[in-house]
Amino acid sequence: MPSATRDPRRHLPLLLAALTMIGPFSIDAIFPGFPDIGREFAVSDVALQQLLSVYLLAYAGMSLFHGALADAYGRKPVIIIAMAVYTVASVGAAMAPDFAFLLGCRVLQGMSGGAGIVVGRAVVRDTMHGEEAQRMMSKVMMIFGIAPAVAPIVGAWLLGIDGWRGIFWALSGFTLALTFAVAWFLVESHPVDRRSVFRPRPLLAGYLRIGRDLPFWPLALASSINFAGLFLYIASAPHLIRDLLHLGPDGFPWLFVPVVTGMVSGAFISGRLAGRVSASKTVAWGYAAMLSSCALNLILAVSMDTPRVPWSTLPLIFYGCGVQLAFPTLTLLLLDRFPDQRGGVSSVQAFGSLLITALIAGVLSPAVSGSMLTLALGAIAMCLIGLGSWLWYIRLEYRPGVAKVDASHVEPPTAGDGSG
Repeated sequence: MPSATRDPRRHLPLLLAALTMIGPFSIDAIFPGFPDIGREFAVSDVALQQLLSVYLLAYAGMSLFHGALADAYGRKPVIIIAMAVYTVASVGAAMAPDFAFLLGCRVLQGMSGGAGIVVGRAVVRDTMHGEEAQRMMSKVMMIFGIAPAVAPIVGAWLLGIDGWRGIFWALSGFTLALTFAVAWFLVESHPVDRRSVFRPRPLLAGYLRIGRDLPFWPLALASSINFAGLFLYIASAPHLIRDLLHLGPDGFPWLFVPVVTGMVSGAFISGRLAGRVSASKTVAWGYAAMLSSCALNLILAVSMDTPRVPWSTLPLIFYGCGVQLAFPTLTLLLLDRFPDQRGGVSSVQAFGSLLITALIAGVLSPAVSGSMLTLALGAIAMCLIGLGSWLWYIRLEYRPGVAKVDASHVEPPTAGDGSG
């Protein structure tokens, strides 16, 4: 069937959810294999943590270009090529002869793995507006939210069948199938007459234009740092499960099931609120849930002699719910500041978000994962930074004389000029 006659929204929820699942699977699925990788290549826990850090740094750096490439050459070709590269990198990782080669393959995975989520957000905003876009984002995030819980379970299962290499073979098979699915089902949403030119000077000018928009910064920071508080626990999962909770490879669900339960619940609630509740109220409820989780984690960490399940991880349900309540609205508000540069905006936001998560994985997680108390304090710091950023945006955008921008009720506004 010709693309022009197909509804571009028909397969979007499943396609975009599958594309966004690559990130969680690339991170969480390999956690159960860390001990075996360390033994085979004779590397320390610190070196193993770099399997996460190099992936995230490469993901962050390349995310600056995925959106610009999609703005210049179309959404579909960029996603297909990126998925093909990820497949090759995963095959290389499965056959890695040494740890350095494995790290190199992780870099390639990071460079290509982010295309789906970066370009996918632009596809949603290309084809939908207002509450319809918020509902679509919520559907995608509901499906995506399952991945962090499923990934370590699948990783542990594959570990018992073919060792840690089987995890990378599974990733290569998943992305190969996804490459063909995108090629067949995804309809190009960015017409030729709206495409930009991919050259260094226009690219830099576009990013400078985004950077000069003052309200962009608090929105970008809030949308990135909220998940960082949750990711602190995810990045600390191997140490938290093994050393703090004293569980084996099959113990990861004790951490990831509460996280996913909260994320799926939050995404569902966000979708139900679309068109009924203002952007400000939706985000405020998200921060109320996150702060409640932080308070419970702090109380449990102080009052319990030793961490134990389910109590030490159960409050993460509220944090995951709060993150997903706020995220769709924050993302749509962010993309709507530059309707003609949605790919570029998504790239900049993804770059900042992945840079933060890479720093958490490589620096903050090793520093605070020694106890539940320090983990709770780290999450509280992330949450307060996010809340402060949202209040900064409110002060800029909702001051007297400036019309409100509500992602639930309005069509995309014209590009911001820095004055709000």
